Amino acid sequence: MASNNLQTIFLPLENVESEHCALIVDKGLAKVNGIEKHSVELNNRRAAITINDPEAVSNAVKAIKDLGYGVSTIRKSFPVLGMTCASCAISAESIVKSSEGVINASVNYANAMLTVEYLPNMTSPAALQKAVQSIGYDLLIENETAQQETLEAIHEKKFKALKTKTIWSILLSLPVVAIGMFFMNIPYANIIMWAFATPVVLWFGKDFFINAWKQAKHRSANMDTLVALSTGIAYIFSVFNMLFPEFWHNRGLHAHVYFEAAAVVIAFILLGKLLEEKAKGNTSSAIKKLMGLQPKTVTVILADGTEKQTAIEDIIVGDIVLVKPGEKIAVDGLVVSGSSYVDESMLSGEPLPVSKKENEKVFAGTINQKGSFRFKAVKVGRETMLAQIIKMVQDAQGSKAPVQKLVDKIAGIFVPAVIGIAILTFILWLVLGGNNGVVQGLLAAVTVLVIACPCALGLATPTAIMVGVGKGAEKGILIKDAESLELAKKVNAIVLDKTGTITEGRPQVTGIKWLNDDDTTKQILLGIEKHSEHPLAEAVVSHLCNLQTVPLSSFESITGKGVKAVYNNETYYVGNKTLLAEKGINITNTIEQLSDEWSSQSKTVIWFSDSKSVLAVIAISDKIKDSSAEAIRQMHDMGIELYMLTGDNETTAKAIARQTGIGHYKAEVLPQDKAAFVKQLQQEGKTVAMVGDGINDSAALATADLSIAMGKGSDIAMDVAKMTIISSDLKKIPQSVRLSKQTVTTIKQNLFWAFIYNLIGIPIAAGILYPINGFMLNPMIAGAAMAMSSVSVVSNSLRLKWKN
Repeated sequence: MASNNLQTIFLPLENVESEHCALIVDKGLAKVNGIEKHSVELNNRRAAITINDPEAVSNAVKAIKDLGYGVSTIRKSFPVLGMTCASCAISAESIVKSSEGVINASVNYANAMLTVEYLPNMTSPAALQKAVQSIGYDLLIENETAQQETLEAIHEKKFKALKTKTIWSILLSLPVVAIGMFFMNIPYANIIMWAFATPVVLWFGKDFFINAWKQAKHRSANMDTLVALSTGIAYIFSVFNMLFPEFWHNRGLHAHVYFEAAAVVIAFILLGKLLEEKAKGNTSSAIKKLMGLQPKTVTVILADGTEKQTAIEDIIVGDIVLVKPGEKIAVDGLVVSGSSYVDESMLSGEPLPVSKKENEKVFAGTINQKGSFRFKAVKVGRETMLAQIIKMVQDAQGSKAPVQKLVDKIAGIFVPAVIGIAILTFILWLVLGGNNGVVQGLLAAVTVLVIACPCALGLATPTAIMVGVGKGAEKGILIKDAESLELAKKVNAIVLDKTGTITEGRPQVTGIKWLNDDDTTKQILLGIEKHSEHPLAEAVVSHLCNLQTVPLSSFESITGKGVKAVYNNETYYVGNKTLLAEKGINITNTIEQLSDEWSSQSKTVIWFSDSKSVLAVIAISDKIKDSSAEAIRQMHDMGIELYMLTGDNETTAKAIARQTGIGHYKAEVLPQDKAAFVKQLQQEGKTVAMVGDGINDSAALATADLSIAMGKGSDIAMDVAKMTIISSDLKKIPQSVRLSKQTVTTIKQNLFWAFIYNLIGIPIAAGILYPINGFMLNPMIAGAAMAMSSVSVVSNSLRLKWKN
């Protein structure tokens, strides 16, 4: 640490391997605002920065990552315990953000989760827990499986305690209301009301006062502050009036007590919290469903062939697992013997069971049907597809939509503003209210404090996001963050890759014309295609699989055109027609006619030649998915412009576009051209979604406003993408756009009602209608309205579940 609020931070660097790299990083850091001094220590693999602004740390990390280097950070989610309202989430988020070594933090009130990115060399979960504990909340820092079980046990216990408190509060409040409203003249009325109200306010409502005091110690305020102030003032005022009635009698006024207001407000707010907790539990049902898909134990086949029941945590990669009819599959793996049909609907949203035979992949959480088989564990624990899906859904549900940032700012100043309005209300009543000004002013101030509800505001966006993301996961649409879910509704142009997106992505050789038919030529072609990573090469390899290969002396990939290889000092080419034209290889009219005929049937044509002439021409067909044409029609009906990009020739591209109903297409496109085309559409003012499945699509996916990957494609495409369609069914894209529209509409409805409720409720509570028609809002009614406002917002979000 340095003086004058300067702080020195060490950022652990990745991929900074030379002095040149260090210089680039150092220059990048020079441009970051808030950094006073900076140096890159190559040997220590770290950057030392002295900052005068806490925001500079996250900006520095972003700057380093933008330069193509890495910073060793850890991103984790922890449950936050003890939060009671949206303002609590802001307080917890602020304290974590201001902790040393934290790059970014966000607290989601709806699922009570803190998502934090921090520098492991400067802080730890235990340190973050201490920071959160210092302001009256707590963090649960255990491993994920134990964390989930402990969290559920804590929530269950908390819910039961809340239920007990609510029931007792209501039972004890009923006689207070009855006496206060109808039997004020019975003997000892005030003492009986005091006796019933005291346990409600000071015992069942004690948490409001404890939390308000913790907030006050840190010069902060939240919903507990409002409840504690309002009920505390009403209770103390009533006790004073009960003990010293002559104070008011001497001034010609009657000494009213308001025990019923204090007790009923506590009872109603506890009831509201109970209903809210129950509803919030329903918003996270998608995650609970996914977590329930994994069995706790499995049958492992030992080396001697015997069966052993093993806990799922103890499975290691390479174990042979037996799956019996009707059992859930525990981890990801590869079938080694047996066959069956597996229901994968919980991952892909597709209802039909999928056939599984030897060497086919199976996934954790899917359900075996009638057959039995053994598989080898390939991915276990956090690596399984199910675990990745759960993490992705949790991260998305915990992320904040852009509109939430504005709401957070309002929630941050909401409580102090309400306290200010309550004080102003009391002063105005005192000045303008005549003889009864003190009592009515006090009641009006209490009602203002009771009716104001920051929770409805705080829950408006996250509950809708939780339900929207969860519903997407149930349909086999994985959404990476709230921003993507909000953005999908704005998409008006979609760029589709052909192979694996519009087509099945399983190309097969449907025709081959050899101009040189000896075995060596075929073996050379097989050898070249075995080296190639292109999906079409696999089709040729499986077609020629009964032949031997020959050793090549060199192999080179020519991006977007094909490959070049050398065997016995002769150069061979496999690729498209452009490659052969570039190399000056002659193509006869007969073979060209055959090629054109195949292309017109939407087949891809591959050429094989030596340095002088064509040796073979191959037709490869990739079947159009059954759902593609219908999905494209649905997107057209939504007013979305569709573009198909393919590396294939013009004739094949035209035939596929014609069969599927796509109006715009581009053929013979190189990977870098895809990203350029997306940029071009963006410059025309369009909001562009890119749909792809391969490594060659990753640049275009990263460039697009919204990137959608097909789940059966490459891991790189899925990492880059903001949405993943697990089943690779194009019909899921119009579904995701509809889901986005429904979610955004729900967020707008929630925010509208939360704002309108407060904008109308607070002035009425302050007594704005009193000069017009003599109406004063009863604090009890205000308590009920406040409790219901949160419940109505959560209930509105839950309506999303039942929309198509």
